Amino acid sequence: MIDVHCHLLPGVDDGPADLDAALALVKASASNGISHAICTPHIYPGRWDNGYANLQPALQQLRQAMAAANVPLQLKLGAEVRVCDQLPQLIQAGRIPMLGHVNGYDILLLEMPDHQIPAGLWQLIPWLMRHKVRPLIAHPERNKAVMSDISQAQRLHRAGCWLQVTTGAVLGSFGSRAQATAQQLLDDDLVYLLATDTHNLKARQPNMAQAHQWLSRRFDSGYADMLTHDHPALLYHSTPQSIPTLEDAP
Repeated sequence: MIDVHCHLLPGVDDGPADLDAALALVKASASNGISHAICTPHIYPGRWDNGYANLQPALQQLRQAMAAANVPLQLKLGAEVRVCDQLPQLIQAGRIPMLGHVNGYDILLLEMPDHQIPAGLWQLIPWLMRHKVRPLIAHPERNKAVMSDISQAQRLHRAGCWLQVTTGAVLGSFGSRAQATAQQLLDDDLVYLLATDTHNLKARQPNMAQAHQWLSRRFDSGYADMLTHDHPALLYHSTPQSIPTLEDAP
């Protein structure tokens, strides 16, 4: 299985605080049946001011530790990027690690605030799509606006977004409301893939295998494979394209 949303890098966000904790987390991911992962540290100007300059060395440090410990997990760099006013400029400057390139679009893991869908998102999405950047919306099932009105997720889907549901949400780790929303999104065939959004070994541990089992029981094993391997593989095994010079942002 392939995890395209996880916080594994040491000391860069609210994931593992140091290399030892990161190494324990990647070992747990491998033990959970995950063979490849895209590390997605937060990028949120003013809170998580991450970029290639600090993330690439963190990735290399972790890879070296994994090699020494014989951890059978392959890693590449991405990011979980918060909706913010600066995002178009960051993309234009080539400062955002994309997850991959699928069907002519670079794929951007985009995070909304938990409590709402920002009004500016509805201007940002068409701008991104015009410039061949497709948003993969992180954990919409945990957004209060989507929980209250599932049509908001349908609107995101119609606008061209893909939706990433969290494994823990389908298993009930984020509460019954998020679980019901996740299940509704799956029932409505709005979900492109599942990912762990793992942060630690306590409340946010890797649980892809358990989610695969749940999907296989509720739907079938082919659908479970599609959401935990086939679609994630399209991202992992592709290379984002260079971002052209863009006109003024919305």
